[in-house]
Amino acid sequence: MKFGGTSVADAEAISRMINIVESKLDKNPIIVVSAMAKVTDLLYQIADAAEQKDEATARALVSDLRNRHTTVINGLIPDGPEREKALEEVYRICHNLEVFVEAVCTLGELTPRSKATIISNGERLSSVVICYAMRQRGINVGFSDARKMIIVTGDKLKGEPDMEAIQELVPKKIALRTDAGYPVVITQGFIATTPEGDAAVLGRGGSDYTASLIGMAMNAETIEIWTDVDGVKTADPRRVANTHSIERIAFEEAAEMAHFGAKVLHPLTIAPAVEKNIPVKVLNSMNPTSPGTIILQSDQIEEGAKSISFKEKILMLNIFSPKMIDVSGFLQRVFQIFAKHNVSVDLISTSEANISITMDAGQDLTQVVEELSEFAEVRVFDDKSQVSIIGKNVANQRGLLRWALASLNNVTVYMISQGASSVNISFVVDRENLDEVLQEMHNILFEY
Repeated sequence: MKFGGTSVADAEAISRMINIVESKLDKNPIIVVSAMAKVTDLLYQIADAAEQKDEATARALVSDLRNRHTTVINGLIPDGPEREKALEEVYRICHNLEVFVEAVCTLGELTPRSKATIISNGERLSSVVICYAMRQRGINVGFSDARKMIIVTGDKLKGEPDMEAIQELVPKKIALRTDAGYPVVITQGFIATTPEGDAAVLGRGGSDYTASLIGMAMNAETIEIWTDVDGVKTADPRRVANTHSIERIAFEEAAEMAHFGAKVLHPLTIAPAVEKNIPVKVLNSMNPTSPGTIILQSDQIEEGAKSISFKEKILMLNIFSPKMIDVSGFLQRVFQIFAKHNVSVDLISTSEANISITMDAGQDLTQVVEELSEFAEVRVFDDKSQVSIIGKNVANQRGLLRWALASLNNVTVYMISQGASSVNISFVVDRENLDEVLQEMHNILFEY
C-alpha cells in the first residue's frame, strides 16, 4: 500500500490513511509512504540554498521543515510516550540535516550524493510521524528503512534499481520485522542507496516505483497506489471537464498513459508488477469507498480507447536530407547523435527524405542540432504539445482515427504517430491549442 504526498499531507489526511490501513490488517500490509505534500519541494530549496552558501536561508528552511512535522505530530498524536518519541526522532533528523547543510555551505559544493542526502529526509520524517501515530492507534507496526532494501546504480538523483539485490534484500528485511511480531511494516518511497552505501533517490514521483519494486520482491497479492483521485481517468480532470474513472485497464495501457503524460502513476511503476503479474489498484485516500482502477494483464481487458494523455511542453525536430533516400544506415547515424548527447526521444515519424522527432522541452539540443546540421537541414519547433489517445488495439478501431481528426479540424497538426504496439495514436499541436484539443477530443471519444 503506497500513500502519496496528498494522502499524508497533514494530521487529517494521515488519520484517514490510518483508517484505511486498519481495514486491511488481515492482509499483513507493507506501507510505503511519500514525503508530506510540498515537503520535497522544500528540501530542494534547502539544497539550493546550501549550494549558494546561503546558510541563513537554509537554516530557516530546516526550521520550517521541523515545525511543519511537529505541528502534525501535536495535532495527530495525543500527549504521551508515542508523541514524545515521534518529536524526539523528528528533532534528531532535522538536527542532523542542519549540521549536514552547514557542512555543504562551508564546502560550497553540492554533489549529487549530498543533494540526494538532503532531499531524502522528507520520506524519513513522514514515515516516523506515521509509524508512531499508527502505534498510538494500537496498530502493531514495524519500521523498515528503505535505504537498506532499495539498491540503485547510476545517477544518484534518478537511480536505476538493482533488481537482483532488491529481490534478495526486501524479503529478508521485511522478515526481520514480521518475525519480530509486527504484522504491518512501514517503509519509505523514493529513497535508496548505492551498492557503496551512498545516498540516492529514484527521482521525483519515485514512491510508486518503490511500492512496485517491493511488491515484486514480496510476490504481493496486490499493489495499491493511494492518491487523491478516484483511479485513472479518461483525461486529466484539471484540464478536461466531465472525465470518467476507468474501471479496468491493461498493464500496457497504463504504461503508455504514464509515459505520455498521465500524472496518476510514475512512468516506471508498471514494469515490476508485470514481471510478477501482480494487479495494481489506483485508489483515492480521500474517498476510500470508490472502487478506483485496477490494472491487469491485457487478455483480461476489452479493446478500445481508454484515455487521452498529453505532454504540454515538447520540442519537435524535423530533419531533411536527400541523402537518406535509398541509403542504409542514415537513421543509425541520426540516433547515434541523440544517444551520444543523452537526449531521449518520444515520437518518431519518417518519410523518404524527412525524419520528425519529438522530445520533452528543456533538453539542451545545441550540440545535437550542430552535429545533425553537418549532413542534414534541421528545423526546431518549440512551444508544441503532444496529445495521445491510449487504448488496447486503439489503432485498429474502425472510425476512431476519423473521430479523432474531427476534433483537430480547427488546429494545425504537425505530426501524427501510431505506436507499433497499437496502444496509442499521438498528435503534435501548438501548445496554445492544447486545452481546446483535449476537451474536443474527449467530447467526441467519450461523450458523444
